[in-house]
Amino acid sequence: MKPLIVLLAAGFLVGAAPSPDYDVVIRGGRVLDGAGNPWVRADVAIKDGRIARIGGVAGRGATEIDASGRYVAPGFIDMMDQSGEVLLKNGAAENKLRMGVTTVIAGEGGTPVEAAQIPEYFARLEQQGISVNFGTYYSAAQARVKVMGDGAGAPTPQQMAAMKALVGTAMEAGAFGISSALIYPPDSFQTTADLVELAKVAGRCDGFYASHMRDESGKLLSAIDEAIAIGERGGVKVEIFHLKAAFAPGWGKLMPQAIDKVAAARARGVDISADLYPYTAGGTGIDITVPNHLFNDGPEAAWKQLRDPKVRGKLKAELAAGSQPDWSNLVEASGGWDHVVLANGFDPAYVRFHGQSFAAIGKALHKDPADVAWDIMLAALPKRAMALFFMMDERDIELAMKQSWTSIGSDAAAAEKFGDTDALGLPHPRAYGTFPRVIAEYVRKRGVLTLEDAVRKMTSWPAQRMGLADRGVLREGLRADLVVFDYDRIEDVASWTKPTASPIGIDDVIVNGVPTIVGGRHSGAKAGVVLRHRCSKLAEVGSQS
Repeated sequence: MKPLIVLLAAGFLVGAAPSPDYDVVIRGGRVLDGAGNPWVRADVAIKDGRIARIGGVAGRGATEIDASGRYVAPGFIDMMDQSGEVLLKNGAAENKLRMGVTTVIAGEGGTPVEAAQIPEYFARLEQQGISVNFGTYYSAAQARVKVMGDGAGAPTPQQMAAMKALVGTAMEAGAFGISSALIYPPDSFQTTADLVELAKVAGRCDGFYASHMRDESGKLLSAIDEAIAIGERGGVKVEIFHLKAAFAPGWGKLMPQAIDKVAAARARGVDISADLYPYTAGGTGIDITVPNHLFNDGPEAAWKQLRDPKVRGKLKAELAAGSQPDWSNLVEASGGWDHVVLANGFDPAYVRFHGQSFAAIGKALHKDPADVAWDIMLAALPKRAMALFFMMDERDIELAMKQSWTSIGSDAAAAEKFGDTDALGLPHPRAYGTFPRVIAEYVRKRGVLTLEDAVRKMTSWPAQRMGLADRGVLREGLRADLVVFDYDRIEDVASWTKPTASPIGIDDVIVNGVPTIVGGRHSGAKAGVVLRHRCSKLAEVGSQS
């Protein structure tokens, strides 16, 4: 009997289950390859983090997923993410994964560390573990503030050389390029010429200039001209963050002209594209309602001035006058304070007003809406009080979405705690609903896009754009980032009144071959990796023009 006992212990008896052939097998789904092709019914087998087979799979998986009646697609890529800092605190990124997102590209405001510390930052993310793949830009303003501080002024040649050296350090560490947010100070203090010089460094690495442009409202077209000029003169690829025609008086007019400008630039060889989110309101800090010149001497001086009633009187006159060359007036762009809504005041005294327009709050408090906004902003410090600006028209969103060169970006961060607002503290439905909304609203309900093209915009196109050759398409041998969704059920759910509601219809998400959303729940897996843009050594970058 001894030999029999050994065989039992070893599991070698006849009838014992053989070892699985694959790590995961997804059975019988409608497989969309991500390249825009029609679906095919097939199984997808995954082994060692890669797609091992697409077609009829006879072998067994350690995990089997029945995708009958559902679609299987590459994991979605968020082209404008804000998670660079929060992933250090919690790498789960559950609100992203629940939307089907497996890869995020962050960095509108740069990295949360200085250029020289980026390698350690990336290493820490990998050591702690992240549930999504993560790449980032380095901000041009980071380099400026490091060298010049946060006030206005032109850099000296020596300062510019130092800034270029910082960009070179960031590029060598794996940043995808430089970013700018020119609507906000101190970014707004950078000139086109300054940005061209920094872009040249990123260009030597085949990198990007990615921009929240200087104006997305009445001066949208000149802002696009500037982005194109930086691309042409700097020798870089250009990515326009959250393309929008955010100017109520220009709805239906500006967006067609903007699209024509981008298309013309592409026709003459400028490598430019854009991302967008599918909502009519943008969300940002209330500080954007203050003209940029108030920040010329830095934020502390600005807050002090803003407490002076005489200064406020002058600022209100500027608000009434409209945008200025160095400031985009989002109150004007929204059509007035009636269309600017308090999202998060970070102060118990104002919680009761969350979700109300500043015009309504002003009426309730018997104050000018501008005074209300600035009082709330100052009370929130050092946090950044947030507002929603209803500046966009659905027709313009649809037109932008139809362009072959646009992709999808949420402009939202991962939530430190699932079900709470994202790390920006901004209760905007885009943090929980962006990607399922594209399919539910713009494919199924409105027919603006075909399902195949919507998936292409969220997978293969952004992967190709960012140089992620092993992701974004379902092909044997490529990285196994996948999402399984029910087309008939998929719904974003998150709304203006319930911005953190979780979507439905996305029950299974796989990151690098590891099931991470399983039956609609986070498995706890952290199989994401840091994506580093490849750049050869830049010699004497600080001294080159």
